Formats: sequence, structure tokens, C-alpha cells
Amino acid sequence: MQNLSNSGLPAIAERGHLLTEQENPASRDLDQLSAVEIVELFNREDAQAIAAVSHARTDLAAAIDLAAAALRRGGKLFYIGAGTSGRLGVLDASECPPTFCTSPELVQGIIAGGAGALVRSSEDLEDRAEDGAAAIAHYQIHSLDVVVGITAGGTTPFVHGALEAARQRGAATVFIACVPVEQVRIDADVDIRLLVGPEILAGSTRLKAGTATKLALNILSTGTMVKLGKVYGNRMVDVAVTNQKLRDRALKMLTDLTDLSRSDAAALLEKSHRRVKLALLMHWTGLDMEAGEQLLADHQGNLRQAVDALRANSQPQTNAGPDE
Repeated sequence: MQNLSNSGLPAIAERGHLLTEQENPASRDLDQLSAVEIVELFNREDAQAIAAVSHARTDLAAAIDLAAAALRRGGKLFYIGAGTSGRLGVLDASECPPTFCTSPELVQGIIAGGAGALVRSSEDLEDRAEDGAAAIAHYQIHSLDVVVGITAGGTTPFVHGALEAARQRGAATVFIACVPVEQVRIDADVDIRLLVGPEILAGSTRLKAGTATKLALNILSTGTMVKLGKVYGNRMVDVAVTNQKLRDRALKMLTDLTDLSRSDAAALLEKSHRRVKLALLMHWTGLDMEAGEQLLADHQGNLRQAVDALRANSQPQTNAGPDE
């Protein structure tokens, strides 16, 4: 039965004690500051976002290992949230296909209110835990998947409902919030707390909390893709070559990592059907495209492991790799 206030309306749980809702003493005269002073204040406060991510490094590393292991087994990574938190999850997920040439299904973002909530405020939709559970069912999340619940204040019912439903289905769960554990407790496989302190504009978690969350998601998705062999050195060798900018980036990688001229690199890129990783393997090993594809598949797409394995077996090579 729903609790009602004296007015007859649903009772509202008090949230003023949460770290994200508290007043920031450093910005009490915010409305009296000059534009330059506002910028300087933001600059000082935003440094806390960097520090918060650093303090959460062990838990972030655990989340990377958890996600990478799940994706190797054939699972998927889901972000789920409402408002700013949901939008940040969708943003990070949407950037994985062009950066790492992943399928759009591998990393997905779920936001309360659906696609319309990306461009129009739908924060009222975050209050229904059953909607979060329904989203988990809609995406058919199962035991191989990882679900990352994102909620700056830690209390969003939509996220809690989703994580509970995900746990019931056997999925691994990660919780990201900007309040300490003693303020909001949850049962999750990895519990990441980004403690940035009170916002410059009290309660506006699109500020420091949003910044720290974006940083954490950058680390989580990129770290996971590194572990999956989507990166060689510090190069995005699985980049999807879908426009002129990305073609130029692909050619630069090929010329930097080989002895090829730009024109020869362009020919090799086309010969590999615009797949940088395969182009490098073909150049370094002398294999044709079909054999190169098979070698990469044998090593789960990890270029370094594929090249090292071929060298260890003393098979013919025509061009040494950059580590020679």
C-alpha cells in the first residue's frame, strides 16, 4: 500500500542527507560571481571528479575484468539509467561500434523513457522500479551479460528495479553512484562510488557527478575493449573505416606501424576490405586475407597474440612487425 502524506498525495522520501543533494560552501555566492570567477570555481571543483575516479580505481578495474570475461563468453554489456546518467550510458555505448568495430548489440545503453528521453527531459519516468525490471526483460538479459546501473544519487527506482531483475536472471551487475555506501547500500558484484562532493549548483548532478561518471564509463568501455584485443599498443586497430576522417586515421596507423608508403598502405587497406587489424596481420605475416581472418579468429581477434603465435611456430613471414 502506498504511503500518503497529510495532503493525501504520495509521501516523498527525504533525500537531503545524500552527498549529491547537499550544499557546497564554496559556491554560496555563485549568483554574485563574475563570469571569470564562475569559470575558475568550476575548474577548481571539477578537479574533484578526477580524484574521485582515481579513488575508485580498484573497483573500476574489477568492472573491466568482469565485463571482458563476460563478453569473451558471448555476453553483452548493458548500461541502464535515467536522466543524465542514462544519457551518459547511451553515449558511451553508441561510441563503441565506430571506435572498436563492435556490433551495436555488444554494448547497449538503456534509458528510462526510451530514445525520446535523450533529447527531452523525462526525469519523471525514473520513479518506477517495475519499468526498470521490464527493460531487463525486453532486452532478454541473461546469465552471460553484465548490467551497469548508473545513478548519481544512488536511489533511482528505475535503476534499482533493473539491477534486481538482472540479478534474478543471473546477470553480473555493476553499480555506479556518487554517494557513499553508508547512504545507499546495494547488492552488486562491483560497487563503484565516485565521491565528488556537493555540486556547485546544489543537486545538479549533471555537473561534477556527470563528469566523473563520463570519465568512469570511458575507462570501463575502453579498458574492456583493450582486454578483448581491440587495441594494438595504443592504436584503435579495430576502427570502423566509414568516412574520410576514419580512413585517414587508418592510413596513418598503417604507415606508422609498417614501412609502407601512404599509397601502398591505401592499397593494403582496400585489399583487407578496410580492416586495419587484418591489413597489419597480412603485411607482417605474408598471409592472404582468408588465412589472416582464420588466424585472427583462432586468437579471438587479438592481433598481437596471432602474430606472436605464428612467429613461435616459425611459419614464413615477409615483413617483421614493429616489435622486431
